[in-house]
Amino acid sequence: MESWSVEQVCNWLKQRNLGELVPKFREEEISGAALLALNDRMVQQLVKKIGHQAVLMDLIKKYQQQKSGLESLTYCCETASQKFPEVIRGKNLKSFFVRHKMLQWTSSYVLPDFPYDVKCTLAEKKCPDHSMRIRIIEFLQADMTKYLEGSLYPNSQQYNIVVNALLQAYPFLDEDGNGFLLWKRALKDRFKYVRRPIEDDEQVLRNKSKFGHRRGQSRKSFFTENTLDDVQGQAEEEPAHLKGSTMDLHIKWLNQEYMKTQKNWEEVDNRMNATIEIRRKMISNKAPLKDILRLFPFLRCPYQLFREFQLLTHMDIYKKTVEILEIYSENILSLYVVRNNPINIMLQENLKQHTEEDVLKYMKMTAACLLLPEVFGDDSSLFAAVNEEVKAVTPVLEVKNPFNVNSCEFALYIEREELAQLDDCTMAVAALVAAFHVFDIPCPRRIHRTLNFLESLVFEVRNAAFLP
Repeated sequence: MESWSVEQVCNWLKQRNLGELVPKFREEEISGAALLALNDRMVQQLVKKIGHQAVLMDLIKKYQQQKSGLESLTYCCETASQKFPEVIRGKNLKSFFVRHKMLQWTSSYVLPDFPYDVKCTLAEKKCPDHSMRIRIIEFLQADMTKYLEGSLYPNSQQYNIVVNALLQAYPFLDEDGNGFLLWKRALKDRFKYVRRPIEDDEQVLRNKSKFGHRRGQSRKSFFTENTLDDVQGQAEEEPAHLKGSTMDLHIKWLNQEYMKTQKNWEEVDNRMNATIEIRRKMISNKAPLKDILRLFPFLRCPYQLFREFQLLTHMDIYKKTVEILEIYSENILSLYVVRNNPINIMLQENLKQHTEEDVLKYMKMTAACLLLPEVFGDDSSLFAAVNEEVKAVTPVLEVKNPFNVNSCEFALYIEREELAQLDDCTMAVAALVAAFHVFDIPCPRRIHRTLNFLESLVFEVRNAAFLP
């Protein structure tokens, strides 16, 4: 950074959403060396907004800390080599250079020069579609391999460095705080994909041996037997957090606990946490739903379904759904498009029979849930089957007697089989949205607008979908 020109500093500011400071930095001729020499008083004179002052000082401080850490390490090594020349030798010397190189990698990494179409999309701050994401990941993977001098095994810290650099340069890719894990997972998957055909590479074979893969062993299917060895056979290069028999014990315990009337929910949470990696691998490899539920029956419980969603997205979907329905239920019921709908007519008739405020609110929120597909012109049979048989294969709600407080029933169905019983419409809608994400099920086109509306509010998307 010390050798940066004024123009390079200006580009660096733009990448960190500090473009407003560029004219002033050009006017004052702030080069890289001048930037690192700025103190608090200078920053206050140079930058008017307190928020920009804080961000700028934080960035400068982080860079100075990295630099001082590297200089300190170099000095210590030189001192040690002078005092103890026999220590800095062989493997110890190699280990030192690995650590030294890691620090250099950390402080010097810059994003690659993306292709023209990718740069255009990023410059317009558009959220990339699936094909564009793949192109970005491909270029990041190739660039990391170059930095690693051909190695296909980055460590976790190196993944973090690259993803952080991407999100700092293009904050809109962070997807409201959820982007880091998604981009990191995609990057790791890309490296796995590149490693897969390289069967005879020495490092690949060494890592396979390290993680329990025997040479010549055929890849097993996820679903032929109820053993965790099957799943770990798919993992190949990437180690599981827990090995064979230990994982089997977790799954056996979960199945036994599921049958009990009084469940140890704290221990259920712990064991579901311990088995999440193997569960996500099964789902990403399109294991049959019945096999997933046979191994992990607690996914039938709404609480665990919501918890799994939160582990994946860091969002409390039940809480968000309550907020959404409380805000939008009155607006939905007032729309002209639902005025003569049978569900709305049924609601109005039932409202006359009750005066309790809580009951009225409950019935209105139930009606608003069931009328959402009508509002967006979607196929309501793919959202909820009201007093009729479920026909959809994708996640759908079964609702019986929706406005009868004493006998109403809500259930979530997937592949025409009941997954979970639900307490009310709020829990039902939250479970429906969560099921698409947790089980990685594509959204049907004929219900896309309704689910897009709900998801944009759950994930607090800046340009959220609105009611028509």
